[in-house]
Amino acid sequence: MPENHRGRLRNNVRHLSPFGRHKHPSEPSMNEDHDPSVDDDVPVRPRNRGIYLLPNAFTTAALFCGFFAIVQAMNDRFEQAAIAIFFAMVLDGMDGRVARMTNTQSAFGEQYDSLSDMTSFGVAPALVMYEWILHEIGKWGWLAAFVYVAGAALRLARFNANIGVVDKRFFQGLASPAAAALIAGFVWITIDNKLPVNVYWMPWVAFFLTIYAGMSMVSNAPFYSGKALDVRQRVSFGVVLLFMVGFILVSSDPPLALFGMFCVYSVSGYVLWAFRFVKGRRQRIFGEVDE
Repeated sequence: MPENHRGRLRNNVRHLSPFGRHKHPSEPSMNEDHDPSVDDDVPVRPRNRGIYLLPNAFTTAALFCGFFAIVQAMNDRFEQAAIAIFFAMVLDGMDGRVARMTNTQSAFGEQYDSLSDMTSFGVAPALVMYEWILHEIGKWGWLAAFVYVAGAALRLARFNANIGVVDKRFFQGLASPAAAALIAGFVWITIDNKLPVNVYWMPWVAFFLTIYAGMSMVSNAPFYSGKALDVRQRVSFGVVLLFMVGFILVSSDPPLALFGMFCVYSVSGYVLWAFRFVKGRRQRIFGEVDE
């Protein structure tokens, strides 16, 4: 065979490695983790994530109570509307604790809880107060109601944005359930004839109380959150006795006891704020040093 012909054959031969032939650059790479039956161009679908029923059931119940309060206010049943807001407050406090105790926290639950709070503790109290007495002072009445609604929206937005930054022992500003309880308690105690109703200055008392609650929600005053209290831990006998006394007081006269308790709580943050200022303490609570 001519020498040049043998050279052409030698150049056309593909040299094999001890373990097989060399792959061509255009051939797809294969490894033991690759499944040839799966098309690489098909997008991978995210895993379907279910919704936890138990904590979201409490959130739905709280949302229903807020909606029920609005309906009752439209029908001039203001006492039932105020009581419904308090029921929403109890249910809202239970959904988070149930989620933590059963390890069923989720991002969906957090967002759903915020939307429920905006309805039950933002829109509902403002509409109840406006329909009850604020409408008597015209535009000042609905302006006060709007200040409250805006304060609740800003407070919830700031709370969601500052998760993991603030000291969990304190709320930055008055919590929206406490602000709603302050409004609902005022309506309830007045209708229950613990306060005079048919006086010319009562709408203005409601006006300033609504403004105070709305502005307190967006303040920087530290209000004790109660999250440090673990119901699964043992407590002293004095703490149990204190809870029993509080239960008896609330049972004896619910509107007076609840309104009084939340009045004290609504000023406690400002008292603590003033105390820190007088003592000159510099302590990191809300991501910055308090002066």
